[in-house]
Amino acid sequence: MTTFVDRVELHVAAGSGGHGCASVHREKFKPLGGPDGGNGGRGGDVILIVDQSVTTLLDYHHSPHRKATNGKPGEGGNRSGKDGQDLILPVPDGTVVMDKAGNVLADLVGHGTSYVAAQGGRGGLGNAALASARRKAPGFALLGVPGDLQDIVLELKTVADVALVGYPSAGKSSLISVLSAAKPKIADYPFTTLVPNLGVVTAGSTVYTIADVPGLIPGASQGKGLGLEFLRHVERCEVLVHVLDTATLESDRDPVSDLDMIEEELKQYGGLGNRPRLVVLNKIDVPDGKDLAEMVRPDLEARGYQVFEVSAVAHTGLKELSFALAGLVAKARAAKPKEEATRIVIRPKAVDDAGFTVVQEEDGLFRVRGEKPERWVRQTDFSNDEAVGYLADRLNRLGVEDSLMKAGARAGDGVAIGPEENAVVFDWEPTVMAGAEMLGRRGEDHRLEEPRPAVQRRREKQAERDEADKEFDDFDPF
Repeated sequence: MTTFVDRVELHVAAGSGGHGCASVHREKFKPLGGPDGGNGGRGGDVILIVDQSVTTLLDYHHSPHRKATNGKPGEGGNRSGKDGQDLILPVPDGTVVMDKAGNVLADLVGHGTSYVAAQGGRGGLGNAALASARRKAPGFALLGVPGDLQDIVLELKTVADVALVGYPSAGKSSLISVLSAAKPKIADYPFTTLVPNLGVVTAGSTVYTIADVPGLIPGASQGKGLGLEFLRHVERCEVLVHVLDTATLESDRDPVSDLDMIEEELKQYGGLGNRPRLVVLNKIDVPDGKDLAEMVRPDLEARGYQVFEVSAVAHTGLKELSFALAGLVAKARAAKPKEEATRIVIRPKAVDDAGFTVVQEEDGLFRVRGEKPERWVRQTDFSNDEAVGYLADRLNRLGVEDSLMKAGARAGDGVAIGPEENAVVFDWEPTVMAGAEMLGRRGEDHRLEEPRPAVQRRREKQAERDEADKEFDDFDPF
């Protein structure tokens, strides 16, 4: 049964915003008290956050589809809908977020680091929020915006200071078990280690982490064996330790050839050439292993390697090794540039940026693209003529009408707002540019106008009666 997963494809869906409410306040002696429809709630976000207690992506391997909750619709009485709840997805430290094309979206390192993988949709405005001096009684509300849908890839790269590299069964797991409190699986057959193991080592005043990851074989950089799964977890490590088996039973292997093979795989993978390296000749507790270690040590030191002869079983040479690693780790940490404070870069909008584009496609269709027009279209209830007219007014004020004319659009030409897969297409009529005047004073209701004083109403009625009496007096049937 799979217990460790370090790469998954995740399908996330943010919550959609709730619809606004179109409502009119009613009570005794006040049947038309004005619009009181509330706004819809915001949809929940999908947020990835680093949690130190999580070490694998196994949960997302079994359940790759995750969705945040939707916002609630608004209600009458100026009651706004409840916001959707954000969906928090804990991920291990060192998780890289990518799109399906392999582009890195975020590199999550450090406890509490977060990334919004999918943004929740905003809620629609109710007719109370849409009311104005000109539009006193809107008979419509805006719809909620759908939440983002994203397909992302999560890839775990172990965060450690030191990585133990070597052939399968070279003794890496045994070494990490005696250098730290880690308890990896240890056995006398190849590929015992199937998942990265992390241990914490204290050497004097330096505390560092050491990783034991699956072993390398020839062709690992092309994916043979556990190749890429291994090399992925080496990328973040500052120091590499070659663990060489001096007691191998395979006749065609020796420590020097093993080292050459591993270095070739690291070179083929790329990006690891500048890491400092140590060589550990392991299993010197075996008589033949001790002899072989003494034989190859001068050759390795001549190549510039610092060599340590150790035995994980007999606990020989471990103290010297741990302090040597601590020195390299401390040096690597000191060489790292200090993290600068987060700089906020403000890029103001260009003065000539209209916020949308109008492009004529090969088939003659005019396509309008822009964050505002596309969002306004999604928020419009096209079954409501007043809502459609409101959309026309907004597009006209934004300048879409003028841009279409400049692009050469004529009456009856097709116009699409939005991307090809989700666009609203209509036949353009230039006369809609004066939508508010042509469709009447939308949203006004004479029943909601302020009542005139009673004295004025009595005077007007008396004037009407006097006029009627005058007409009767002037009437002469003969």
